[in-house]
Amino acid sequence: MKILSDIEIAQAKELLPIGEIAKKIQIPEEYLEFYGKYKAKIDNNYLNELNSKDGKLILVTAITPTPAGEGKTTTTIGLADAFRKIGKNSVVALREPSLGPVFGVKGGATGGGYAQVVPMEDINLHFTGDFHAIGAANNLLAAMIDNHIHQGNELNIDPEKITWKRCVDMNDRQLRVVNDGLGGKVNGTPRMDGFDITVASEIMAIFCLANDIADLKNRLSKIVVGYSYEGNPVTAGQLKAVGAMTALLKDAFKPNLVQTLEGTPALIHGGPFANIAHGCNSVIATKMALKMGDYVITEAGFGADLGAEKFFDIKCRYANLKPDAVVLVATIRALKMHGGIAKENLGEENIEAIEEGFSNLLRHYKNITEVYKLPCVVAINHFPTDTDAEVNYLFSKCKEFSIPVEHSKVWAKGGLGAIELAEKVVEFCNTQSSFEFSYTLEGSIESKIEEIVTKVYRGAGVTITPEAKQEIARLTSLGFDRLPVCMAKTQYSFSDDPKKLGAPDGFYVTIKKVKISAGAGFIVALTGDIMTMPGLPKRPAAERIDVDEKGKISGLF
Repeated sequence: MKILSDIEIAQAKELLPIGEIAKKIQIPEEYLEFYGKYKAKIDNNYLNELNSKDGKLILVTAITPTPAGEGKTTTTIGLADAFRKIGKNSVVALREPSLGPVFGVKGGATGGGYAQVVPMEDINLHFTGDFHAIGAANNLLAAMIDNHIHQGNELNIDPEKITWKRCVDMNDRQLRVVNDGLGGKVNGTPRMDGFDITVASEIMAIFCLANDIADLKNRLSKIVVGYSYEGNPVTAGQLKAVGAMTALLKDAFKPNLVQTLEGTPALIHGGPFANIAHGCNSVIATKMALKMGDYVITEAGFGADLGAEKFFDIKCRYANLKPDAVVLVATIRALKMHGGIAKENLGEENIEAIEEGFSNLLRHYKNITEVYKLPCVVAINHFPTDTDAEVNYLFSKCKEFSIPVEHSKVWAKGGLGAIELAEKVVEFCNTQSSFEFSYTLEGSIESKIEEIVTKVYRGAGVTITPEAKQEIARLTSLGFDRLPVCMAKTQYSFSDDPKKLGAPDGFYVTIKKVKISAGAGFIVALTGDIMTMPGLPKRPAAERIDVDEKGKISGLF
């Protein structure tokens, strides 16, 4: 029997018209803007019309990711379907995929198997154009900076102290460092420049944290694009760029409505990476979903030390959200990798490796329950290579530490594969949580970084380079020291060294640079070799993608 690929499963499904999906969560048609048969945008003014009580908010996160895969998005989608199967009104809220990973290492990002959001080709490729709008707004601001200098430089901007980069939603290492403005005075001012991937743009972070258009404009106005010769910050507001940037973003700012393979409503909106940004879908989509569903299942990027930490300490703080429960996704394959087993040997039974890798799961679980004080259930995402002995050992190990654990078989069974998991989450949602942040805003920039490293990563401390110390002093003098911190760190380890798997201890995290994202409202601390513009791998996923003469896409995932 042939095993269908994700795209073949998605293309074989007959979808419901998007208007039918909207009726499930009682969205009047006048608030819908249709993008063909199966996609629609929801007028964000509709949020003002909703006065129902908020539903329960469930975060799906994961252990530290490995090349073996964890299936966080797949579990999120399948869990939302499972809620519907047990009679609960659920809505799933996800990030939009970036074209960088789609054409790079990971392929598509719409779930997998029988737990997918559809139409998966559209969602993975362009979707409703949101990322293009964000890139256009980012690059309009960049153009206005250089034009301002060329036209006389009234704000006295120092070209060597411009911090704003251009962006493109593609992995392109060639653009990391660029010399531009070459070719004489008519072609601009020569200077060092560079590109970020669109999901690392501060515009993306602002887009996902803004509550409404007024908040969006206010945040855009605060963007610091660089410094004057006198050392004063120069903002987008001073460049009078905010109105035009908002005009480019106004339609993109409306949440997107699609569906799962089982017809569960899905709001997909915004998409910052979690290793270089805050890794969560938009606040407006989450708040809208909470008014439409009794249970809202959302996710945060990469492992709980990155996406979940930023979901709690940045998104929930700014949006005044209080999660009700957390699902921590793990796989036996990934635990074996954290136990030192090479990817090509993961199909072999190895209890000892699971025992060694279990420390990674335990640390994430303790962070959620002890640092953030939230109820948490572990979901073991099932793979065909998992043996009965391995499963029994892992479940007994969880029982030893009083960790609630359930199997997730949504890849093969859709919502039916997560019924017990859904019932456990409902049980947890009916308990009273004592949600806390991992740090307060009153401390210094250094102390907040230190608290994240010692309390969440469980490291020994922080080493700050002289360059970073100098910038911290400048940001403190400018009054930015009371903002939360967004750590830019490898996703493959609790430390800043991707080779330190499992649950390392005694390590120090080196802060190489810090920068202000004043519009987003956080300080970015860059560690290790983290880059804001990825590159393509030796064999990019783009090599496998094709379109036949009828326009049918293949090889996407």
